[in-house]
Amino acid sequence: MPIVEAHGLTKSFGDVQALCGLSLSVDEGEILGVLGPNGAGKTTAINILTTLTRPDGGTVRVAGVDVLADPAAVRPLIGLTGQFAALDDNLTARENLVLFGRLFKLGKAAAAARAVELLDAFDLADAADRRTGTFSGGMRRRLDLAASMIGNPRVLFLDEPTTGLDPRSRTMLWDVVRRLRDTGVTIFLTTQYLEEADQLADRIVVIDHGAVIAEGTPAQLKDRIGGAVCFLSVDDSLRERAVAALGDRSPTVGDDEITLPSDGPSTLMAVLRALDDEGIVPTDIGLRHPTLDDVFLALTGSATAPEVEVTA
Repeated sequence: MPIVEAHGLTKSFGDVQALCGLSLSVDEGEILGVLGPNGAGKTTAINILTTLTRPDGGTVRVAGVDVLADPAAVRPLIGLTGQFAALDDNLTARENLVLFGRLFKLGKAAAAARAVELLDAFDLADAADRRTGTFSGGMRRRLDLAASMIGNPRVLFLDEPTTGLDPRSRTMLWDVVRRLRDTGVTIFLTTQYLEEADQLADRIVVIDHGAVIAEGTPAQLKDRIGGAVCFLSVDDSLRERAVAALGDRSPTVGDDEITLPSDGPSTLMAVLRALDDEGIVPTDIGLRHPTLDDVFLALTGSATAPEVEVTA
């Protein structure tokens, strides 16, 4: 049975309609990756699911509890790591976790014990008594994630948790997320990094203009593109001409390259002939297996970007 269920969610901020009948579910113990272009409604959806915002319409249940009717009963069941670390830079890592423990109404001894557990679990024990303001970005995000686990939540909501991290720190955080899933925690993950969704998500939901437009496993979504993708790059001054020359092949224009469905080498040869007829020489061209980037571009017609949404 799903541990998170949302049906027909709508939400508007003035004239801006952020959600338009959004429906999705998350099975217990899975990582659901939620993708969408800038302004698609990802953060609004998280805010509703975590009791921070009330929708204009629709229903939400977490672990069988009606989020709208009894938000106080839902909060002990969930954890949330937002886009920005919610830490006090003047406190040590240990003091931050103890503070969160006390806010969760743990006693002094219980909060201190839980802090030690989490510092060990998130590889922060050696930095336990360092002031958080001296931490690297990756360490801060791990500590913020640890703080969201103070109450042993059944569902953890991660809103673009690795934004701004270097590749090494991002990989370390991925390992932490996998370990949490392996302990039975259900994870709702929004991300602007398609590789991150490919690496972590058991299932992916793509939303655009406040509604779900596709869902499935990463492999199922890639199968929608086909067995291969032809990609090419041209000088910016030639891009419009190249797209026009390939118009009958349904090209998709990304930030750095043009992609189109492929049947294999015959497609590659046909593309080269079409470009040659227009006197266009590509700077790069080839075939590859489809990626989530290809899926995303084909579904939404745009690349992912950090989400900035209207808030109440």
